[in-house]
Amino acid sequence: MRRIGIMQGRLLPPGDGSIQHFPRGRWREEFSLAAQAGLDAIEWIYDSHGADVNPLASDDGIRELRELSHLSAVDVVSVCADYFMEQPLVRANQRERADRTRTLLWLLERCQLAGIIRVVLPFVDTSKIEDEEDVACIVELMEQVLPYAEATGVELHLETSLNPSAFSALLERVPNTFVKVNYDSGNSASLGYLPREEFAAYGLRIGSVHIKDRVKSGNTVALGQGSTDFGAVFDGLHRMRYSGDLVLQAARGESHDEVARARSNKAFVLEHLRRASHTTGANQR
Repeated sequence: MRRIGIMQGRLLPPGDGSIQHFPRGRWREEFSLAAQAGLDAIEWIYDSHGADVNPLASDDGIRELRELSHLSAVDVVSVCADYFMEQPLVRANQRERADRTRTLLWLLERCQLAGIIRVVLPFVDTSKIEDEEDVACIVELMEQVLPYAEATGVELHLETSLNPSAFSALLERVPNTFVKVNYDSGNSASLGYLPREEFAAYGLRIGSVHIKDRVKSGNTVALGQGSTDFGAVFDGLHRMRYSGDLVLQAARGESHDEVARARSNKAFVLEHLRRASHTTGANQR
């Protein structure tokens, strides 16, 4: 079932000058705001900033999260583990890596209790994969963590800045179906990657999608104003019969009317889904 969701915090005014973090004092409001925006889901954030008050950290918090999700009909089925941007799983010493791996295993258990079915692991920016040593580290980590992922039923979705062939090569070393790709349309555009080459390389491993627009080698901008070829992205997803979640991670505007912006961004996605379906259908006639 395809859901159109939004990254946590994007329905609230930005705080502390940060583009994205767990909204410590206002996370409960997001469920009603998401419902007002006509969205189906929220991708939860687990980071250091909100770790001590994140509802995932306690059984009472998980019960409240699930109740709010049920009352609003807004699903929480994914977690973006930004914690591992701040505490990278690569280029860490042995003690740090062991501590961070234990945190990941703990997070999988908490997700199982919350009914969350995937964790997005960001290997970008400060935690990006830089060399073969980093690749080997990730392969070893996956081999260690996968038995726990399978036991909890929580998939691991890798978001990386690797080029298509390098990402495909990494995935070949971790063929387990519990490891999937998180495809970020904006990050790919910023890096100059072409959707058709990315989908040809690893399209069948895509398990979740972040909808974003960025200028090539630049920042995030409003949907349709950057370098992302949304026509190619949605055509490619349609041809692969991708039916998974689409999570809005679009740029913030200046008006602070986040609900209206979310509605507009959802309409943008729906229009591109319609166009892709029409184009593909016409080509097959």
